[in-house]
This record gives sequence, structure tokens and C-alpha cells, in this order.
Amino acid sequence: MKVLVANRGEIACRILRTLRDMAIPGVAVYTEPDREAPHRDLADEAVLLGAWDRYLSADALLAAAQETGATAIHPGYGFLSQSAAFARACEAAGLIFIGPSAESMERLGDKRASRASAETLGVPVIPGANDIDRLESAEAAAERLGYPVLLKAAGGGGGKGMRKVARRSDLREAHEAARREARGAFRDDRLILEKLVFPARHVEVQILGDGRDAVAVGERECSLQRRYQKVLEESPPPRIGEATRRALSEAAVRLAREARYRSAGTVEFLVGADGSFYFLEVNTRLQVEHPVTEMVTGLDLVRAQIRIAAGDPLPAPVPSRGHAIEVRLNAEDPYHDFLPQSGPILMLHWPQRPGLRIDAGVREGQVVPVEYDSLLAKLIAWGGDREEARRRLVEALRELVLLGPVTNQTFLLEILESEAFRNGETYTTTLEDRAWTEPAMPAEVLAAARAWIAADAPAASSGSGSPGPWDGLSGFRVGG
Repeated sequence: MKVLVANRGEIACRILRTLRDMAIPGVAVYTEPDREAPHRDLADEAVLLGAWDRYLSADALLAAAQETGATAIHPGYGFLSQSAAFARACEAAGLIFIGPSAESMERLGDKRASRASAETLGVPVIPGANDIDRLESAEAAAERLGYPVLLKAAGGGGGKGMRKVARRSDLREAHEAARREARGAFRDDRLILEKLVFPARHVEVQILGDGRDAVAVGERECSLQRRYQKVLEESPPPRIGEATRRALSEAAVRLAREARYRSAGTVEFLVGADGSFYFLEVNTRLQVEHPVTEMVTGLDLVRAQIRIAAGDPLPAPVPSRGHAIEVRLNAEDPYHDFLPQSGPILMLHWPQRPGLRIDAGVREGQVVPVEYDSLLAKLIAWGGDREEARRRLVEALRELVLLGPVTNQTFLLEILESEAFRNGETYTTTLEDRAWTEPAMPAEVLAAARAWIAADAPAASSGSGSPGPWDGLSGFRVGG
């Protein structure tokens, strides 16, 4: 087997490391903005695709596979990972698609079809409507369900194409924006509409299937989100009873078996305070947050995907041990509407601590491009219990140094130190319900920085007659 990784960033690096560990040749692809990206160096071969959007070109990816003699393609997450058409194109080209079959993807990866499957199997679903591509249909469905409602892309996930609508007057603009974003992210602008359920927790079940049987390998909580993008994930979910966990896993396995699902996937639910739950969707791919499951089970889910694609049996269920928490380090300004950031990484120091894992997709000196998702890296901490994992992650974030683009590092620390998170009282609306204000830089830090500049960097603000990068230090920030 020789595997082409049809992705970029941290997930491409993560897949290529497992391929290297398995002694399987790996092929990277990259675009012009990613010429400096580290995933190129982790592969045995690398192919330039061209313009920034070529990760979405099935023809370009298949040509790269043919050029390098790859026999399989791993799509990672995002881009074409949930495209049934791409899965079919791989199979038609004689390539192994390391993921579910196109038929399973159509049944579960498409939100319209998966809702229908869940209803058939008696899995509770959120009240909603499928045929709402026309604005008039969306308006009628929203009036029937009652506001607030949620618009969602039918053919993809990751928060793309999602809009909360509080009143009828907002629906037209949200409908247009959701279709436009879904079309850009997935080349599929179909939408569904659901009643907005709150307060609720977002809990998901990791599944593995081989096309005949399926197993659940743990649950994760992903309630802390901004703009429907997850910020922090943990396993096992806090404050979820054992009976609810069993019911969630059983429902997830029923869906996977009925669809003859193959490979790794995730079944997502909303869970109410009373333990009642509603099916949300199935992500027919590897999730961004899969490392927390790996940390508490010891499984390598990418290795499992590859073995299942090669015809090996499902791994035996593994009991969960301890607790794991993951945060997503993003190039964005959380105190100014989460605006994406770009530019060169001037200095980078990753912490090294017991129980800590870092899945990174950037390196020092690299320019963070504007064309792609803002995710730079994931920091995952394991502990014997939740508090130990939380403390380890806090210390790791305090040690992390990234100078260059503004990041959400400080914001992540605020979340981990908040009373709501310490108590496990986090819901899908927790982040948006609180007004987050940028903390002031401690006076001693500013004083030390000014002293360093005066003593060791006199050229920073003199000599050329033009302002230096350290002038106006009152706005100075480290790590965002």
C-alpha cells in the first residue's frame, strides 16, 4: 500500500506520522500557499497541486495519485472527506478510499438522509425540515417550528453553512449566507432547518465499522463552541450519566450497522439536562477531536482506518482510562470577533510535559496563509482524572510561546480556568452567553519588555528614522 494524504495542516501531519510508523509510504500534496508547510517534509513524496483551492479538486488529487503510484487515498477531514462523488472517483480509478463507501456516506454523511435513517430506527431527532433550499420553504418551516431555528449545510460539517435565526426578518440574509458558505466549503449548497434546542450539551460517539459490524469506542463532549466551531473537547463527557452514555452508544451503533458503515465515524447528539437526547448528524470521516479518544483508549484511529480499509477485522473494544481534554490553537483574535489572523511565525516553542500531546501543522518561520482554516495546532492533555488533565493543559498553554499572528491562547486559558468549566457546567451557548474581554498585559511584563528593548534592541526604534516594530508597546500581546 502507498497512501496519498489528500489534505494539509495538522491532520496531514498526523496521518503521515502513522503511515511512517506503519512503514507505509506516504504522499503529500500541497498548494502554492503551503510551500513552507511541514506536512511536505513528513512524506516520502510531495506533489504541487497549484492554486490555493486545489485541495477541492478531485481531478488534481487523482492525477497526483497516478503520478506517484499511490494505491490508496486518505482524505483526512474537511475538503473532500465527506464527498461521496470523490469516494466513487477513487474506487473507479482503482484506488482504496480510506473511509466509508460512497453509499454509506450518502446515507449518513448527508444530513437529510441521516435524519431519515435515524427516524426509521427510532432514534430521536430534533424537529426540523429537509426541503428548504427555497426561501419560501424555509420561511414556512420556521413558522411551523417556531423561532429560533438553525440552518445547516446538508452535505458537510465543521460549522460551515450554519446560521442561527432568531426571527423571520433575519431569515432571508441567513439563508443566502448559509447557502453561499456551504457551496464554497463543500460545493453543495443544500440546507436543512432544525428547531434550536437549548440549553443542551453536544455529545458525540466515536464509532468504527467494517461494512458488516460496528463498535462504539467512547464518547466526547464538544459543547464549547464559537460560531458552531468547536473550541474544546474532552472525553469522557462530564456530568453525563452511565445510562445516557449507553443509550447514545447503542443508538450510534444501530445507525452504523444499518448503513453498513466502514471506517471511523462520529455520531453527534444534543443531550438535555434530564438525559434526553436528540440525533444531530453523522460525520463520515475522522474528527478533528479524535485525539481525546485516542488518549483515553490507547487506540490509534488512523491506524484502525488503514487496517479496516485493508480488510482487517475491527479492533476489540477498549475500556476508557482517565480523562483527556483538547483545545484548538487558532490564528484568530477572540477579543475582536474571532477575526482570522495571518503572517509569519517569528518564534515558536512547544511545551513538553508528561501526559501532553501536540498535533501541529505549522513551524517557526512559516507564513500562516489567509486562504485556509485558522487551526494551527491541537494541545491534548491526559490525566488520571479531569482535574489533573485540566491542570496539565493549563500549564502547557502557559509555557507555549508563539510570536507572530495573534492566537486564541489567552482565551483558551480563560476557558480552562473559568468556574463553569471547572464545574463541568458547559453548554452549547456557554461561550456566546458570556462577554469575553481582553485581559490587560501585566505591568511587570510590559516593564520587562521595555527594559529588554532599551538594553538589547536599541535598533528596534532608532537608526532608520521610521518607527520600529516595538514602538507603541502599550498594545503589545503575546499569544493573543
